[in-house]
Amino acid sequence: MGLKNHAILLIHCTDRKGLISTITNFLFEHNGNIIDLDEHVEKTEGVFFMRAEWELDGFTIPKEDIHGTFQDKIASQYDMNWQLHFTDKKPRMAVFVSKSSHCLYDILSRHYSGEWEIEIPAIISNHTVHQTIAERYDIPFYHFEINKDNKQEMEQAQRSLLSELNIDFLILARYMQILSDEFINAYPNKIINIHHSFLPAFAGAKPYHRAHERGVKLIGATSHYVTADLDAGPILEQDVVKISHKNSVEDLIRKGKDLEKIVLSRAIWTHLQRKALVHNNRTVIFD
Repeated sequence: MGLKNHAILLIHCTDRKGLISTITNFLFEHNGNIIDLDEHVEKTEGVFFMRAEWELDGFTIPKEDIHGTFQDKIASQYDMNWQLHFTDKKPRMAVFVSKSSHCLYDILSRHYSGEWEIEIPAIISNHTVHQTIAERYDIPFYHFEINKDNKQEMEQAQRSLLSELNIDFLILARYMQILSDEFINAYPNKIINIHHSFLPAFAGAKPYHRAHERGVKLIGATSHYVTADLDAGPILEQDVVKISHKNSVEDLIRKGKDLEKIVLSRAIWTHLQRKALVHNNRTVIFD
């Protein structure tokens, strides 16, 4: 597939007239060919959101000067919250996993097939059951045996490893450990989690068993950015599948795992494409 030589702006600020023309004129004046543009105004709050992607080939501002130039000429005047990303660098993603393997296998399959332009320098786990999977895909495996007495020490060791490997973002692929606030705050909107959507009605162990006992008609999955408020971070992707009285607990678990894999993969894709913008614990997902 190959990496594109593009730049992406993600912007949110107080809405006012002329914002779109101001930004697009800036790109036009510097010979920027816009290939994707999406914007939204949250009318109740008066907030403007925008994603703009353009080709860097022929752009007259040197790549290393784009950030400073845009800040001086545009962003500072409109008090913008904004991000600048470049598509010619493969993001470095670490995968955290415990015992369940369905999400891990799906991630590794997409990576191995070239569907995602990423690097995976580490699979990190509190168990050793997936070491052979990591070896099969030639990805370094790191085991951290965590208990209630060493959790803080192990987290610090994990963070040191992530820093050493220059990790850009993390995936919790059914990682059954609660991260500390300090850990989460070190990676704001850069930790993606997946879980079933029975919360909060069926929290804890064996949610599918208790959902089956209640005769639920829908099961779902939710992927979100991780915040200090457990399982309440900005949502990236959700989906549901219908079930009936004919479905056993095993059917629910099988369908739930299938859904978790696809919902997590969509969330990762959205993040990789820089199409998610977080504001007040909500996401704007650009088309």
